[in-house]
Amino acid sequence: MFGFAITEMDIVIGVIMVLAFYSVWLAIGMFLDRHERQRRVDLIANERAMLRARHKQELMQAKGRLREQPQGLLVQIVQTLNLREMFDAESIRKQLRRAGFRLEKHLVLFLAARVLLPIALAVFAYVYSSIVQDPPPAPNIRLAYSMIGFIAGFYLPAIWLRNTIAKRQQSIHLAWSDALDLLLICVESGQSIEQALNRVSLEVSGQSRPLAEELQLTVAELAYLGDRGKALANLAERTGLPGVKSAVTAMVQSERYGTPLSQAMRALAKENREERMQELEKKAAALGPKLTVPMVLFFLPVIFVVLLGPAGIMAFGS
Repeated sequence: MFGFAITEMDIVIGVIMVLAFYSVWLAIGMFLDRHERQRRVDLIANERAMLRARHKQELMQAKGRLREQPQGLLVQIVQTLNLREMFDAESIRKQLRRAGFRLEKHLVLFLAARVLLPIALAVFAYVYSSIVQDPPPAPNIRLAYSMIGFIAGFYLPAIWLRNTIAKRQQSIHLAWSDALDLLLICVESGQSIEQALNRVSLEVSGQSRPLAEELQLTVAELAYLGDRGKALANLAERTGLPGVKSAVTAMVQSERYGTPLSQAMRALAKENREERMQELEKKAAALGPKLTVPMVLFFLPVIFVVLLGPAGIMAFGS
């Protein structure tokens, strides 16, 4: 009575609706991805403009570098407490560049966080333990909570920075083998280093955006810095990876002594592929010991229950 029949027209309409929904979803995804890539390109363009202005300033004054000077309360705190010398600002600036934060305001924000975050977490822990907890703990317990918050706030920025650097280096490391092969192909086809790096950056942007950014910055520095070796060395400094440093060394030697770059790049590409294979073999060899503990904890008890369970039921049942 309440049954209904599905006609071929209903099936066709359903398929059309599913395809339309999938097309809209795919278009939205492509638009968002294009917007994100455009944002990255704009960041690189801004960095290139800063490099151009910095190089012009060096030519005019023959000293210093041009940086964007931030202003505000955080700058006053950093200057008043002399945090640049207290926390070794140059070392932190190098780490921030490896994490992808190149502006001066990033350095000021990080230095201020090293001082303000411990105080904020200490006050929060003391207030939380005094007001929220009922009954409130003893004063020495509240002071202990404050000390824990202070210590956590002091180490959190450094831990966050190290994790960010590790993730960025991991992304660059995974895409470096393909980038090196592409770079070898471009060099053997007769392209210059700038053209090859620019082409490789466009090709690997979908696989590793950090690597594409670093290669684009290297192209900009090669165009606007007087010392090409320094521009290439900056790439190794910003990434902090041995494989990138080896490739940069080969490029610098080729620029300095006029040696064929393709031969060195071919040897580096082969060595890099062998290292990747060794890493995979090492991970595969370590898989067995890593599975021992989960098997002992989760598989063996179940096996014992399945094997000894019927015998136990029969024994207690009789």
